[in-house]
Amino acid sequence: MKKKSISKYVVDYILYICLVFMIIIIAVISPSFISVRVLSDVLIQSAPKILLAMGMLVVIIAGGMDMTVGRLAGLGAVISGTLAQQAAYYLKFWVSLPELPIWIPIAVSIIVGLVMGAITGVIISEYKVPAFLAGLGMQMIIYGANLLFLKKAPNNSQPLAGFKETFLKFGTGSIFGVSYLIIVAFVVMIFIFILLNMTTLGKNIYATGGNREAAKVAGINVFKVDMFVYMLSGALAALAGCMIAARTGSATATYAEGYEMDAIASCIIGGASFAGGIGNVPGAFLGVIIFSVINYGLTFVGLSSYWQYIVKGLIIIVAVALDMRKYASNK
Repeated sequence: MKKKSISKYVVDYILYICLVFMIIIIAVISPSFISVRVLSDVLIQSAPKILLAMGMLVVIIAGGMDMTVGRLAGLGAVISGTLAQQAAYYLKFWVSLPELPIWIPIAVSIIVGLVMGAITGVIISEYKVPAFLAGLGMQMIIYGANLLFLKKAPNNSQPLAGFKETFLKFGTGSIFGVSYLIIVAFVVMIFIFILLNMTTLGKNIYATGGNREAAKVAGINVFKVDMFVYMLSGALAALAGCMIAARTGSATATYAEGYEMDAIASCIIGGASFAGGIGNVPGAFLGVIIFSVINYGLTFVGLSSYWQYIVKGLIIIVAVALDMRKYASNK
């Protein structure tokens, strides 16, 4: 019995155990990896992905999947970038547009994310298109529209730049030594935690993902739940794109490419299940940190970035395999 409990513990926490070993190995190779500066860098790089993971978490708990978040982040970066340029920039996207307050580019991007999320929600919930296929279709539509948008003269598909100082400060500034991006990420996590654990809507999201038909019988409007989770995911993805553009000082349609897989994997590693009805904020957050440590750590010790794909791919396979095993044992 004791052996069985130890074995179950190892299976449940194998990825966290691997993370600890990875940190130890990196620290042995390069002791300076264990420092406040590195921790800050990891959290800053993780901030946009935390937003994507939080949106994805809510969708997965409701029994869905949002494959559009990477491309929506790219769209959010581009839209906010076109509206945050300096008036005197020589390659200004909107030539006659005056400089705008920082909240306008961010708000417009979030609204576009909400609209795209609503469209995805309708396709999946109302027209019963499988979430994965609907997401792939919307992903291509969003990417194509973004490319066409950037092709507009005088930009002609060039990366956006020339952002005003206040927008750049949003991505690079800090208060009391804590990056604005980290603060936004933690505020979003607190909001999602409260939503899922302290509201009726949160209980309905869990119920919908746990058993959709039973949720309908219980009087839950599953269509409204679907619409809410996909719109929330779209809005957070667009905000994540704003964060990336502000931090890098540039924007292009390829930003956040493939981030949807990182978001899904982070949630699954953190304990969420493709079966729906299961998941929590701390777990998804730790999932994001695991991938960030892999990315940052391997680069820190001088290993080729190509190894990141191999390690991340193995982790995704192991995480899904363990999820399926736990789901089968629970049934």
